[in-house]
Amino acid sequence: MPRLRLLHRPLHFLVALIALLLLGVAPTWATLQEAATEQVRVELLSAVDAVHPGEEILLGIRQRIIPQWHTYWINPGDSGIATRVVWKLPPGAKAGDIQWPVPSRFQSGPIVNFGYENEVTLLVPLRIPSGATIGSLFPVAAAVDWLVCREDCIPQQAELELALPITAPGTPRREYHPLIDTARVQLPVTSPWPIRAEAQAGGLSLQLSGNAFAAETIRDVRFYPAEWGRLAHAAAQSWQVDPRGIVLSLTPGEAPVNPGEPLRGVLVVSEGGGDADGEGPIRRGFLVDAELIGATATTSDVGLATALLLALLGGVVLNLMPCVFPVLSIKALSLLQHAQQTPREARLQGIAYTLGVLASFVLLASVLIVLKAGGSRIGWGFQFQSPLFVLAVAYLVFVVGLSLSGVFTAGLSVTGAGSALADRPGYAGSFFTGVLATVVATPCSAPFMAAAVGFALTQPAAALLGIFLSLGCGLALPYLLLSHWPELQRRLPRPGPWMEKTRQFLAFPMYGTTVWLLWVLAQQTGTRAIGIALGGMVVLAFAAWLYDSTRHGSTTVRRGGAGVAALAAALAVLGGLSGIDAGAPATTLRDRNWEAYGAARLAELRRSGQPVFLNFTAAWCISCLINERVALSDAAVADAFRDAGVTYLKGDWTNRDQEITAKLAEFGRSGVPLYVFFPPGGSAAPVVLPQILTPQIVLDAVRTPALIATHHP
Repeated sequence: MPRLRLLHRPLHFLVALIALLLLGVAPTWATLQEAATEQVRVELLSAVDAVHPGEEILLGIRQRIIPQWHTYWINPGDSGIATRVVWKLPPGAKAGDIQWPVPSRFQSGPIVNFGYENEVTLLVPLRIPSGATIGSLFPVAAAVDWLVCREDCIPQQAELELALPITAPGTPRREYHPLIDTARVQLPVTSPWPIRAEAQAGGLSLQLSGNAFAAETIRDVRFYPAEWGRLAHAAAQSWQVDPRGIVLSLTPGEAPVNPGEPLRGVLVVSEGGGDADGEGPIRRGFLVDAELIGATATTSDVGLATALLLALLGGVVLNLMPCVFPVLSIKALSLLQHAQQTPREARLQGIAYTLGVLASFVLLASVLIVLKAGGSRIGWGFQFQSPLFVLAVAYLVFVVGLSLSGVFTAGLSVTGAGSALADRPGYAGSFFTGVLATVVATPCSAPFMAAAVGFALTQPAAALLGIFLSLGCGLALPYLLLSHWPELQRRLPRPGPWMEKTRQFLAFPMYGTTVWLLWVLAQQTGTRAIGIALGGMVVLAFAAWLYDSTRHGSTTVRRGGAGVAALAAALAVLGGLSGIDAGAPATTLRDRNWEAYGAARLAELRRSGQPVFLNFTAAWCISCLINERVALSDAAVADAFRDAGVTYLKGDWTNRDQEITAKLAEFGRSGVPLYVFFPPGGSAAPVVLPQILTPQIVLDAVRTPALIATHHP
């Protein structure tokens, strides 16, 4: 990797300056600050040839790129790295952000990138400290890193320095530099016409209002998003000119903009001559920072009042979902078994249950608000994305099922809430049953909920909290009505032996929920964790049985049984939690057909005479991504590797691994991709494959290496 350094120390610079002045030669400050690699010549430019204390000037990083190569914009697209500059400045000086010129689009197969070819100047504002000493030199040092790509990609760096005289305000000086002046013209500008971003079914649109554009003169219209993933880079962008102005249709990407969030980037309108790709003589770039309006079809017509009503209805319907109905039924049975309680006690039971539900929804909404503020994109049931949470709920629901089956008695007042509450008043049990109902409800989605929750997640904190409280009120409403309405209680069946059978029957939905949760856990962590989780459940069942078997004995027996049961339960939980990590990598390791590259591993395989396919790649490499998608992931190639006993080694150079750099140098390469096939036999010469692969090229290399012309001794 080229690393260049140009230093102009102040003393040497001053001597050279005096010599030039004595000879009557006007110095050209910017052109002395230059370095070059094989692909890129880079210069450090200044808009002025002297600086004044307290002012702001423009510096420029000029890149001249050889044909067919390019560097990258702030959003490089599907791969690549934007040019970066690290400044070393005198105390008090401050450099601003890079001002990016209008980019161009480069497509290679399915990979699309944004950047610059031929020549580009990146402008950076620089603030001179007000205390700068007049008559001295102002030194500026810049370490510039960039990635230059064609078929292969090469990271490069140059260190440049510049020193400018500090003069008093009003002193004559050159006030511009032609290259910087040209670069300023190439910057996108704020549009004099309104730009509107609007969500539509299956996509979104940008509308540039105004009648200053004629359809017959426009060759192309394209939007370049400033952030990765906002749009599908390779998707077509269709446009039309109508009386409203220009309307551009776009396709959302992997990290789409949500309604209410800003869509940022550059809208480029190409006018005049040129070809159909829009490379005309005039490319006008307009800055876009437009809040996306509209919403998806499920929420476009939803306001706050409507969302609150839908949330209430959705919460009521949620009680009929398989995950919630057993919990509600348990509370109804508990109410029947306490038929002797006063109406006031029944009402308080309902209020305690409701408070448990609402407290849980407040906690859930608070977590969502915090995550949203941190930039996360989350939704209903987000906590079930955590394997630890899924396992904890599976254990909880399983223990509730054991209690309903009669394995142990936790007290009717706290049905399913945990044996620790057995001796407390029944209100605590009702509160924690409300918590349980909320926990098991979150993976379910009822009618009316989608629109309400979708709207809530786009709203400020207060509205989100209100909608979630309305949802909680709906969930708690049936039991709250039952506990407050004596007439409704009288319509329930009379207590009798059937209640115990019903109670035992309700254990099976709990066991079914446990099975479902374990299936979710298997998708998240692999099958190994499931065995450990099931073993933990066996231990939990033993702990529950032991607790119930000893709780009517002597004090010593009760304490001993409770202690052993608690220890067994703790061991079950800890064992299950350890299984999460143990199972996590199972799917990934099973599905991939390659090993991570290591020099020692390659040497070992070569000594044993085994065939090896070596792939040096990087996340930012265009050709690498295409080759892996088109050729190396092909089923016929994978079968050929397996049939021939080829070990596939992949080296990731994304972070400039020195071991990989050394191996690249052995093959005369300074960048990736590099593909090498080592045929069977320790003395066989390695075969270097082309940088653009097809499945047939790889197959030919594996089956008949002589067909591939490029060898390396």
